[in-house]
Amino acid sequence: MQPEDVETCGRICYEAFKGIAERHNFRKDFPSPELAIGLTQHLLADPGVFNVVAESEGQVIGSNHLQEHDAIAGVGPITIEPDAQAKGVGRMLMQAVIERGKNHAGIRLLQDSFNMASLSLYASLGFDVREPVVIIEGAPRGEIPAGYEVRPIREEDYDACAEVCRSVHGFDRLNELKHTPPAPNPFVALRGGRLTAYISAPQFWPLNHAVAETEEDMLALLIGVSNQCTEPLSVLLPTRQATLFRWCLKNGMRAVKPMTLMSMGEYHAPRGCYLPSVGY
Repeated sequence: MQPEDVETCGRICYEAFKGIAERHNFRKDFPSPELAIGLTQHLLADPGVFNVVAESEGQVIGSNHLQEHDAIAGVGPITIEPDAQAKGVGRMLMQAVIERGKNHAGIRLLQDSFNMASLSLYASLGFDVREPVVIIEGAPRGEIPAGYEVRPIREEDYDACAEVCRSVHGFDRLNELKHTPPAPNPFVALRGGRLTAYISAPQFWPLNHAVAETEEDMLALLIGVSNQCTEPLSVLLPTRQATLFRWCLKNGMRAVKPMTLMSMGEYHAPRGCYLPSVGY
């Protein structure tokens, strides 16, 4: 991808996700082409992201991205011009990022569960289904439990954030966390003065991820963040964390769309509480 491709790729991203959402009666992922173009610009500008396009007769017809900040690489978004879909372009774009990511310990992605074409494509390329996930949104309010502090992240928190992530996943996402734009407002939770949870982009689910040593740590984090923000939370929640899922629903959050977490290569079942990003 070159800078001159950004507007075209962003428009295709908007149209492709709009089309699949409307066919299945779900809300559009991007409310406007400008938001999709902005995300594409951010991905191209990030040195930790590999960006690739597909062309036909000199015209860009699709793109894909591989987030390479840390040991586990994350795919997406992958989008193809609606008129060029179901012609093998998606497979070529996926093969490009798989080849690029072969030196990583593993590769992950999130796909819309109702999109049978992408589910079948990723499975055929070697990705395994790992978790059912939903986008869930809302503004849970209340008092955080005694002994907790929830506040915006500071520079001195990063090493502790990496340690918490390693305790949950077996690897950290430190470089990705540091490259998250400042606008999404990363927060941390401290229990008894010790950092036990963090969240990277609590109002923007595509870039957000969170980890916590315990479910109580995650709940304190979500309440504390919601209390301090004017915009509602918008995160991805693995629904097999059933108690957390029920708590979110009880506290006014709404499930918006089902997704599926898939992986290739190294995978460790999480040992704590977590929220994935759209990449993984």
